Amino acid sequence: MFKRKLSALGFHKTDDFDVNSCTDLQSLVVWLEDQKIRHYKIEERECLRNIGNTNWKENFSKYLNDLGCPFNHDDKAAVIDWLLGLAVRLDYGDNREKYKDATSENIKNKINAPVVVQKNPLDNLDFDSPEFKAGVASLASLLNITQHPNHLITLKAICTFVKDRLSDKAIAAAKDKKFEGKPFPLQESDLGFDTGDYVLNHAAKILRLLYINDLRDLQTRINEALVAVQTVTANPKTDTRLGKVGR
Repeated sequence: MFKRKLSALGFHKTDDFDVNSCTDLQSLVVWLEDQKIRHYKIEERECLRNIGNTNWKENFSKYLNDLGCPFNHDDKAAVIDWLLGLAVRLDYGDNREKYKDATSENIKNKINAPVVVQKNPLDNLDFDSPEFKAGVASLASLLNITQHPNHLITLKAICTFVKDRLSDKAIAAAKDKKFEGKPFPLQESDLGFDTGDYVLNHAAKILRLLYINDLRDLQTRINEALVAVQTVTANPKTDTRLGKVGR
């Protein structure tokens, strides 16, 4: 029942959004506040971004009161429909010039016309805008990634996490892989030198482990390259028709 509004707003999950799913509902609320409604200041949205907090329901109820929602807060369908309607109205207000000529005929012609992308849409993004920073913070909170003071470094960590853990290849490998063994005793490991500061020693141990992990990944790639080369050189193909006997 929310598909058309979700699609109009550009939400990433339109076909299988479930209003009765706490995760779907909380993610949508955070996205709407960050991207469309923007009723709270950025620093005030932390109460909504902290999805795992047991007080999230109370924070959401206060948020609805601040917005002036007229419906019972326990009626999820009515509340979400009202929030989506508010977001659509605010989005239209922010982009009035864009939508003023959006008649049914124009939309129909636009849908039937071929779409030609002439430039990279990322070129139009403002990576230092408050909305972009809020989106990165929201995504980091959803993925439980510790945020760096520089939001671009946080975004890089998110990209690495998505590539290593959430890609189709990584998910398929995780299902087949059996994790065995016990965690590495970082506290008991020997650094090999002493900086004189406990925190620096701990940070140095972590950096060394990350460096070793990068070396192992590099060695794996080298081995894969060697195997690929050996596969070619170990099975040469010759054309016997070109051979000659005698002079």
